[in-house]
Amino acid sequence: MNASFIANIYRLGIKELWSLRRDPIMLVLIVYSFSFQVYVAATGMPDQLSKVPIAIVDEDGSPLSARITSALHPPQFMPPQQVTLSEVDVGLDDGLYTFSLNIPPNFQRDVLAGRAPAIQLNVDATRMSQAFTGSGYIQQIVMGEINEFVQRYRGGSAPPVDLALRVRFNPALTKSWFGSLMEIINNVTMLSIVLAGAALLREREHGTIEHLLVMPVTPAQIMLGKIWAMGLVVLVATALSLQFIVQGALKVPIEGSVALFLAVATLHLFVTTSMGIFMGTLARSMPQFGLLMMLILLPMQMLSGGSTPRESMPVLARNVMELAPTTHFVAAAQAILYRGAGFDVVWPQILALAIIGAVFFVAALAHFRKSISQMA
Repeated sequence: MNASFIANIYRLGIKELWSLRRDPIMLVLIVYSFSFQVYVAATGMPDQLSKVPIAIVDEDGSPLSARITSALHPPQFMPPQQVTLSEVDVGLDDGLYTFSLNIPPNFQRDVLAGRAPAIQLNVDATRMSQAFTGSGYIQQIVMGEINEFVQRYRGGSAPPVDLALRVRFNPALTKSWFGSLMEIINNVTMLSIVLAGAALLREREHGTIEHLLVMPVTPAQIMLGKIWAMGLVVLVATALSLQFIVQGALKVPIEGSVALFLAVATLHLFVTTSMGIFMGTLARSMPQFGLLMMLILLPMQMLSGGSTPRESMPVLARNVMELAPTTHFVAAAQAILYRGAGFDVVWPQILALAIIGAVFFVAALAHFRKSISQMA
């Protein structure tokens, strides 16, 4: 590899950076994805209920129903609104309440008589996160108040085994620690594919690809120029997001080496930018590229192990996803950032990324050469 070969790759990469600079929409997407989107992903869904509106239909008017009503208090719930039975459906339809609790007549008398009366809980399931968490939480509150009222004290039998829970890596189970880092990991994959594919399609749409064909450059140099330029942009944005958003604004502790994570991310970017170029050679326009990316990117991210553990997936899905770079990148990134793993732990994922990257680069280069020959 002589100096002119490397110089051509460098100049072609600089050209890509200048082209990106003149694309304000893409620049806004990069800044938004690694700043505001990361912050929202970490803080948008709260760890617990907070100020949830609830309505109470108290048809009993007993001390027990009053205890249940008073137990549903801030900050988990808004002060319960006393409504009539006819107002429940209207309030749920208008989105005024997420929950409505209907305490039937003679409820206290039936409880003391051992008749096991039923309380109806209506839930607005369109507010998905609050609906699933809140329904179980309300059930625990109601049963606790009923048991305390019947037994005249709040307590329970001692369990035969004392289970001691020790949470590692995230002792307080803070969701923002997980959400922010996983959002960065997902954005690395998404934006690298988008930037590399868009760079190729932009040249095809503007007609500048024909200018490259008459220059003394090879398809490999054109590809490598796009790969290092777009990869550098995403890598710099990742490092800044880790420093100022994750560790700065969100106060998320990073257990492992940021340098090792960025090195693994660099290898992953080599794979994904090659994928983006390969997809760019298949698509004929940006709308086609967007549809193709949806078909490939969504399964890659959903089945990578970042959203759900891979052990809970079917065996076939786990085996197929071994061929995807996101599987190995997510595993390595979680091990480094969450558990402080070193190279001796993540080297299998690094090796897998290197092999997958070589395969995708060769395939993308072959198809890129074919598409260029057809243009010529």
